[in-house]
Amino acid sequence: MKPVTIVGGGLAGLTLAIGLRQSGVPVTLYEAGSYPRHRVCGEFISGRGQAVLSTLGLLPLLESCGMRQAQTAAWFQSGRSSAIRSELPEPAWCVSRHPLDLRLAEEFVRLGGHLEQRHRWTGVPKDEGIVMASGRRVQSSADGWRWWALKTHVSNVSMEADLEMHLEPDGYVGLCRLSDGVVNVCGLFRSGSPQPDLARTWRRWLQGSQNSVLHSRFEDATFLDGTFASVAGIALQPQKAAEQSEVRIGDALTLIPPVSGNGMSMALESAQLALDPIRAFSQSECSWTEAHRQIAQTCDTTFSRRLRWAGRLQWALFHRVPKSILWSMASRQPALLRMGFALTR
Repeated sequence: MKPVTIVGGGLAGLTLAIGLRQSGVPVTLYEAGSYPRHRVCGEFISGRGQAVLSTLGLLPLLESCGMRQAQTAAWFQSGRSSAIRSELPEPAWCVSRHPLDLRLAEEFVRLGGHLEQRHRWTGVPKDEGIVMASGRRVQSSADGWRWWALKTHVSNVSMEADLEMHLEPDGYVGLCRLSDGVVNVCGLFRSGSPQPDLARTWRRWLQGSQNSVLHSRFEDATFLDGTFASVAGIALQPQKAAEQSEVRIGDALTLIPPVSGNGMSMALESAQLALDPIRAFSQSECSWTEAHRQIAQTCDTTFSRRLRWAGRLQWALFHRVPKSILWSMASRQPALLRMGFALTR
């Protein structure tokens, strides 16, 4: 069988690597960092990504990482004391990336895969058998705005729902209940001026404005050492796979606005969509060019609608009038939240 090289050992790269090894495909995976480590991530899986993990037989692995189910969600807006609450259309799976990525890497190696940690790949992305899963595209600014994201784990936090979304004037912060009383705190922010000194101010950004519900969540909270992570230069413009000269999956292909809560699911789905064409290539049943074409076509067809709706929702949340209208409508009709979940999944 022809060998395959995967560049990037995040969720998409590891999932594809495991799926290929389950079929006996020779795979080498390059990860510039090492396991385990914390990543900026909402740390919950909803929608179709759950089916991918079940199909690959990885659900027991998630359970061993302390996975728990989330069934309720609540939305808060800075300056308002009331919340919009809703049952999730289906339970989400909440799990920390710190143990999850490590366990996935161990499973890949157990299946006979070759893992290169702390090793930056320096080949040609367009070459045959190369899959780019190396994370998000970097963009210093978009339409005059600089975007960055922060994440940390905390304990001693009281929440009204399994998942909470707190809308702030310059961004939003999501809270997700993990196991053992730990809460994942992850936020996306923007600024029209140069990015602030996050080394000094990251807690202020995640804690929200004074007198907000979000700020009150952290009155007795303990920030857990070693769990903080940040990324900057985030590009939220959707990318089409058919326009790429190389095979890309996960965030290396396109990044969905985090407000959708669908980032982990899309990473898993893109890996699954690439499985059959790459397997066929490895078995000399099709060319790499044909495998690329099939992957691009199915990814674009699968993701185009949710990217479009998530982009519209993201835009509305950063503009005062559309955000007020959405809040007013959702307050009267909480079923709109379920519609939003459906449109971005």
